[in-house]
Amino acid sequence: MAFTPKGKLPKLDRQRYRGHAVVFWTLTLQDRAQGWLTPRFHLVFRAMLLHTAARYAVWCPAYCLMPDHLHVIWMGLPLHRDQLNAMRFLRRHLDPALGEGRRWQHQAHDHVLREEERERDAFARTCFYILENPVRAGLVSSAGEWPYSGAVVPGYPWLHPLGQGYWERFWKLYAAMRQAEPPPPALPVLRESPTS
Repeated sequence: MAFTPKGKLPKLDRQRYRGHAVVFWTLTLQDRAQGWLTPRFHLVFRAMLLHTAARYAVWCPAYCLMPDHLHVIWMGLPLHRDQLNAMRFLRRHLDPALGEGRRWQHQAHDHVLREEERERDAFARTCFYILENPVRAGLVSSAGEWPYSGAVVPGYPWLHPLGQGYWERFWKLYAAMRQAEPPPPALPVLRESPTS
């Protein structure tokens, strides 16, 4: 078994984070620091998440900010984009908004969803699990009361995963985006060399 240095979580092969990968990310504050979760931080978070989504072609069908950590689910769109780079970008641009010397833990925790976890009902359950975090923590009595959750789908600022008809609308938009994606480049035809 390979040795993993203390404080460094093993990562999957980089290919697993590219293209149409669906990844459940958790970012935790160093020493579980609190005091940063405010309406202002939420606005900055949404803006930075939107910039990340536009730059790295990821959609966030659900996120939830908690007092000492946050969760996001990203769905990659084009084949050449990389969620590891997207997460590095998001973390770097959110750092100043944490204030008072607060920092993220060294490494984000991630779970790349397997094929069966990406089926619509299973996927929706994962998103609802994220959105129910404040209820399980005793912060609110229903997920809809928590002001620090939502979705970021570029061009659709009003979409919220707890809203009426969200999932039907989301899957239609996602299918349209995937259909509009250009096909992968054709592989070159291998020709026999004259000497063979």
